[in-house]
Amino acid sequence: MRAPLLICALLLTASAWPVAAQAPADPLAFVDPLIGTGPEGHTFPGASAPFGMVQLSPDTDTTCQVRDCYAHAAGYSYHDPTIQGFSHTHFSGAGHSDLGDILVMPQTGAVRLDPGDPKQAGSGYRQRFSHDSETARPGYYAVTLADSGIRAELTAGERVGIHRYAFPAGREAHLLIDLRSSLYDYPGKILWSGLHLHPDGTLTGFRETRGWAAGRKLFFAMRFSAPLKDHAFIDRDQAVPYKGFQAPGRGSDALAEKLGKALEARLDFGRLDGPLEVQVALSGVDEGGAIANLDAEGAGFDTVRRRTEDAWRQALGRLEMDAPEPMLRNLYTALYHTLLAPSIWSDVDGRYRGPDDQVHAAKDFTFRSTFSLWDTFRAEHPLLTLVQPERTTSDVVNSLIASREHSPHGILPVWQFAGRETWTMIGYHAVPVIADAYLKGFRGFDPDKALAAMVASADYAPYGGLGDYMKLGYVPIDREPEAASKTVEYAYDDWAIGRMAQAMGRGDVAKRFLARSSSWRNGFDVGSGWLRARKADGSFRTPFDPAAINYGSDYTEGNAWQYSWFVPQDQAGLFRLLGGDARAIAKLDAMFDYDVSKLDYSHAEDIAGLIGQYIHGNEPSHHVAYLYAYAGAPWRTQARLKQIVESQYKPTPDGLSGNDDLGQMSAWLLFTALGFYPVTPGSNQYVVGRPFVRRAVLTLPHGKRFTVEAENLSAANVYVGAVELNGRPLRRSWIADGEIREGGTLRFTMQAKPNRDWGRGAGTRPYSLSTAPAER
Repeated sequence: MRAPLLICALLLTASAWPVAAQAPADPLAFVDPLIGTGPEGHTFPGASAPFGMVQLSPDTDTTCQVRDCYAHAAGYSYHDPTIQGFSHTHFSGAGHSDLGDILVMPQTGAVRLDPGDPKQAGSGYRQRFSHDSETARPGYYAVTLADSGIRAELTAGERVGIHRYAFPAGREAHLLIDLRSSLYDYPGKILWSGLHLHPDGTLTGFRETRGWAAGRKLFFAMRFSAPLKDHAFIDRDQAVPYKGFQAPGRGSDALAEKLGKALEARLDFGRLDGPLEVQVALSGVDEGGAIANLDAEGAGFDTVRRRTEDAWRQALGRLEMDAPEPMLRNLYTALYHTLLAPSIWSDVDGRYRGPDDQVHAAKDFTFRSTFSLWDTFRAEHPLLTLVQPERTTSDVVNSLIASREHSPHGILPVWQFAGRETWTMIGYHAVPVIADAYLKGFRGFDPDKALAAMVASADYAPYGGLGDYMKLGYVPIDREPEAASKTVEYAYDDWAIGRMAQAMGRGDVAKRFLARSSSWRNGFDVGSGWLRARKADGSFRTPFDPAAINYGSDYTEGNAWQYSWFVPQDQAGLFRLLGGDARAIAKLDAMFDYDVSKLDYSHAEDIAGLIGQYIHGNEPSHHVAYLYAYAGAPWRTQARLKQIVESQYKPTPDGLSGNDDLGQMSAWLLFTALGFYPVTPGSNQYVVGRPFVRRAVLTLPHGKRFTVEAENLSAANVYVGAVELNGRPLRRSWIADGEIREGGTLRFTMQAKPNRDWGRGAGTRPYSLSTAPAER
């Protein structure tokens, strides 16, 4: 069904830009949740509300082993031929996975209890499907299960998921609830689970899982639009005879229940006169919390769908964009993906389960989780400060602070979901998220608590070699893996602490952490021009190959080519060590122009979207194209951005070159399309690139609007000839956050030849610590 449309879209992208499109009256029409569902993007196509706790989506394969499941990290892979069922929790674009909770599969005829072989039709309860029968829109998903003819529709609210199943006429309707199923087949994944049937027909249950986040607990409550005729609760770990059940309303007030490690529920509804609706609410607290969430938010399918579509319309409408249709589809889908996380984790009464596995209550904010901070501190969270500022203030920062207060280690989250810490990736990157919000003027949280949390995280010696980092000024590779990367990422986070402390008048803290932020120099080998791993005795580790990915575990998901550029707080200082602007530019060009045809990076996950040694499919490269501006050559940034956008993004299922990482890949595209990017969150500056939209209008609080306009934008006009801000020439290659929040117009004039003078002078370049006015 989609092939002709996608081919047309690609042709439009490759050809000259058509006549300007109008900003869409309904942005939902330009969102395609199937973008990124191919093997690299790791997005899911199902239904979710903005930042919703529930992500109700089809799973095409959950039976693969952990090391073989990379393409199924979100449960759904576009190229799979069967659907195993519909589960209620998914990550959008993560590089690893868990979740896939409470799998529901409708059936007719003899009920099958196992999913079966995906390569053998009819071997289990999984069913074949065709993309011709699929519909995916924000808050809505539908598909026809080919083997049974059942039409499945899904929608979701913040804490509820609603299923609607139309069974073929004359066929008996059954549901199978499989509590064994999870994304990735972790050994011993189900620690304990339970099912309870209440006299009013409500089914509740729970499960505790061992996976990426150990000991994760999730509870649910489920109601049906038709009465049960019969049921069975089955523990597949033991032979339990089937027992009938007297349906509610026929004199029984007894509760049916089952506890075990491999539970399934068979629910029989007989022949129905119309579709069966199933309302499901989740809770991280208890079954009572799930029932309360269901009471508060549960409703008929069409009601919930309209409510969620309105919420998406409002959220997506914060940014009105005018561009050719393929670009609009890329951009509105990207905006959609950036608004899926951090997801709600507290119940309607404010209760939530924290990192200590205890129940707490949020006051005056909604507790959120799903923080992929190593990825999202770069552009996703800065974008949210513009398109969802109220959530940044009241929810995100307060949730980070609360997580630290409940943490057994007394530090901020690293990679957290469902309130649980995974210890995945490196750095203490909750720090720049908080600092960036504070320095942009956001309040609504306790800054003293925030700063204390930031300092505690930066001083927690047992974490990732921090003890040695504080003593030696770098992380030694003979004591800690990925030491080169950790050294430079810690230094940036330290700078963010220093910046916020300085703004708060905490000179003692500012002095200490601004000094620590220069530690990146201790990992830089001036003789070779590379960031390298050092040993505890001070020597650089040998042998050394800057092109070796994950060489000796010196770097995190990358090599020296990517990580030698990670000094966002002081790019000018780095360029001086490289020998000046000309040498920095030459090295940047060498990175993009590197011939990788003889290199094999297939052993390294997340290494995708290569342009030379620039790896757009992974985050350490994301700021690099903008670094030419720090050397006085922003015109080179403009050319590189065209190269990246046209090769790394398409409005197709395989349209993302790497996993979206909870919105980071999408946020990069959105910022870049608007013409500026936050290379250094916490600096209150955006580096100016070039726009990919003819016009965009960002709606801000207090009735203010910030407009981006691009005159003469076309495929041939790659370069920026001139820039105006509110009608006056903008000669610097950066724009301040405050200038955006005040509202106004940023106007680009595009041309075919580069303007080599614009942004060239030293006084026009973006922030660097070593060239900025003294920070006391």
